[in-house]
Amino acid sequence: MTAVDIPGLLADIATEVEPEIGRGTVADYIPALARVDIRRFGMAVANLDGSVHGVGDWREPFSIQSVSKAFTLALVLSRPDGDRVWRRVGREPSGNPFNSLVQLEYENGIPRNPFINAGALVVTDELGHDGDAAEALLAFLRAESGSDAVSVDAEIAASEAEHANRNLALGYLMASYGNMRQELPDVVEQYIRQCSITMNCAQLARAGLFLARHGVRNDGNRLLTRSQAKRVNAVMLTCGAYDAAGEFAFRVGLPGKSGVGGGILAVVPGRCAIAVWSPGLDARGNSVAGVAALDRFTTVTGWSVF
Repeated sequence: MTAVDIPGLLADIATEVEPEIGRGTVADYIPALARVDIRRFGMAVANLDGSVHGVGDWREPFSIQSVSKAFTLALVLSRPDGDRVWRRVGREPSGNPFNSLVQLEYENGIPRNPFINAGALVVTDELGHDGDAAEALLAFLRAESGSDAVSVDAEIAASEAEHANRNLALGYLMASYGNMRQELPDVVEQYIRQCSITMNCAQLARAGLFLARHGVRNDGNRLLTRSQAKRVNAVMLTCGAYDAAGEFAFRVGLPGKSGVGGGILAVVPGRCAIAVWSPGLDARGNSVAGVAALDRFTTVTGWSVF
């Protein structure tokens, strides 16, 4: 197979998606995110050996928001009893907004999947059972990215804490069905801090490589079994782009997890991990330019799971 000139391809993609950069809207329901420049765009590809190529604002830190949910799920599953989380959360696309209360009530407090807010709260509750979930995630991301600069943005965390009523409502509704273990304010506080972690595209792509390596971390140690890594990737493919996961699979053809900070992590199993960031979001909360860039990447390379 002809080798792909990744730096050249990234440069071409940045040029081709330029008309998409600035389209959409920023996540204005979180005041600290509403001030981010909508014209930013960065993309990075991390190879299996840990080398990274990037373009644009690929070294500019941004709030990873819901991209964090893929990592917390993996950390929970890596535990000896990790599979028990599937008793508390499903694996099906929701077809509803990521913070919907309605579906949660008629399904008796069991969230549809780990990537909607209710499901992510369950995962954070599970991860934080023996310690602080956000600190565990932060330590993992620093180790995998190779950078201690990865940190929680205190301003974003404070901004989200002021607008946490919906997440608290989701948690208390699940608690009423017996599906929360820790004190709810503690879980939501840890969840807010995990979403407020800032990384750049290079760091995020390197941190996601364990999913491209079928569960093997950057130091060579195994975090997940091959089967568990397959399952995390599968849930990312079917549920990782909010209620537009079908459209994302149709256009991109890769497991991916998006966040309202404008970031997307995508995985090419056995090849690489890709991180893209552009703050302008579509109506479903996914980066307009980011999805377009990933679409172009898989179209040109032919690298997809299909």
